[in-house]
Parts: sequence; C-alpha cells; structure tokens
Amino acid sequence: MPSLKSRLLYHVVKYQLAKLGARKLALPQYRLAREAAAQRMFKMPAGITVQTAEVGACGGEWLRPVRPQGAGVVLYLHGGAYTGGSCVTHRAVAARLGLAAGRSVFNLAYRLAPEHPFPAALDDALAAYQGLRAVHPGAAIALAGDSAGAGLALSLAIRLREQGAAPPAALALMSPWTDLALRHETHTSKAAVDPYFPNRERLQMAARHYAGATPLAHPLVSPHYAELHDLPPALIHVGEREALLDDSLLLAERLRAQGSSVEIKVFVGMWHVWQMLGGWMPEADRSVQELGAFLGQHLAAPAG
Repeated sequence: MPSLKSRLLYHVVKYQLAKLGARKLALPQYRLAREAAAQRMFKMPAGITVQTAEVGACGGEWLRPVRPQGAGVVLYLHGGAYTGGSCVTHRAVAARLGLAAGRSVFNLAYRLAPEHPFPAALDDALAAYQGLRAVHPGAAIALAGDSAGAGLALSLAIRLREQGAAPPAALALMSPWTDLALRHETHTSKAAVDPYFPNRERLQMAARHYAGATPLAHPLVSPHYAELHDLPPALIHVGEREALLDDSLLLAERLRAQGSSVEIKVFVGMWHVWQMLGGWMPEADRSVQELGAFLGQHLAAPAG
C-alpha cells in the first residue's frame, strides 16, 4: 500500500500542476515556472558537488558524489516532453541517482523543441556520449533518464547500435515516453489519475513540436516502433497512475521478445516520475536506490 506521505503528495502535485496548467502560460514562461517550482519542491541531497561543464560541445553539469564508489559515469537525460525541463528542474533527481550508483552524473542540457526539433536532442545526446568516451577512455558509461529523457536514452542506445559504436553499460528508465504517436490505451484511460497529463493535449502538442517534419512513428522519435534487439540491460520503473504506463509495459514486452535484457517494476499508487520527490516520500527514495544499484552493478561489470 502507498505510504501516507505519498498519498498526500499525490494530491498536492495534482493540484499544483492543475493550477499551473490553468494559467495557460506561453512556453517560455511555463519553462521558468517549472524551474521555480523545482527549486522549491525538489530537495538536493547532501554529498554532491555541482559543476557547470561542457562535454562534446554540449552544455550541462557534473554532479559528483563526494565519495564515489567506482569507475564509470552516468549520462542523464531529463524529461519535460522534449519542450521543457532543464538541468535545474532535474538536478535533484539526477544527483540522488548518482549517489545511489556511487558515480558521477553528467546532466545534459540538450536542445529543446520547438526551437530545435528532432533530431537536435538526439544529436546532442550522441555528442555528449561520444564526448564522455573521449574524456573517460575505457570507462563504462550508462544512460539514465525520465519521461521524454528516458525515451531519448533508448533512442540513443538504438542509434549507437546502428552505428556499430560501443554500447552503454545499462539503461535506467523512469516512466519512458516511447510512443509519440499516442496510440496506447493508457494514454486515454489513465489520464484522469495522471497529474502531469490529465488529457492528451499537452502530449500531442509536444509530440508535434519535437517531431517537426518527421513522422511521429519514426523509430528514433518513437522507439516503440524501433527494432529493440541487442540493446544494453534495462531497468524500467513506472507508476500505476500514469498515462504512459503502456509505454513502459509494451517496451518491456518488446525488449524481451527481441532478446534484450529487461526488468520492469510497476509501483502501485505512483504517478509520472514520482522519483522527483526524493527525500519527501519513501517510494521515491526506494525507486532511486534500486535504479542506482542497477547502474552501479553494470558500471562495475567487466566490459563485453
């Protein structure tokens, strides 16, 4: 059963997001409002240093544990439906994941739509990954992300496979958005209980902004439609109360069917990327700890 704290916070998040949505802010103002809210609500953990940096000619920041536990690094790709989100909004959850993994995290500030439609975000993720390989030759690199960022991490792994490049060590995916064509049943059936996507309007608009002239079912825009063989081990965490539930369930099903290693965990009573509330409720802390342990395990494993 969900904790009392999580049940209370669910209603707080639902109310605050509905209130923000009712303001009908233009996208630049909406982005700023989400950054301000993130700094109020999301707790930065102790034991992490933050350093603005550039990797592969892409901006971002290093989140470094004061006491790292091993070699290897994590490339974190934030959510925000490809049209929002930033290092600021996702700094706390990326830092907690780095602490749980015992590894440094590069929190990438990839370009956003509609100013920079597909493939700009994927190009930035690829450049950052290649830059990390150049800066840390021989070190394992894992990918992590939430929502659109988790879908982007999956698309990056697919693109690396297609190029014959060295693969990531693992994929830690929180509530991945994998079908921008929005053809899954839960995109509609779970909307009433999803604080972030109470209708399809925001997702439809974000999908159009991101895809631009590219079809929504293009396999690197919507990795649900991609070939999913020969991908790194993946761990997916998703909430029961979210419109993107089917994106995770069907992703796990298709990864298994095509021979890729995957584990999935559905958290009862949880909503979209509840891990952002780490430090506030036990379900967020437990998920981040499990995802971090998964990353640490695969970063420590011998290559090949």
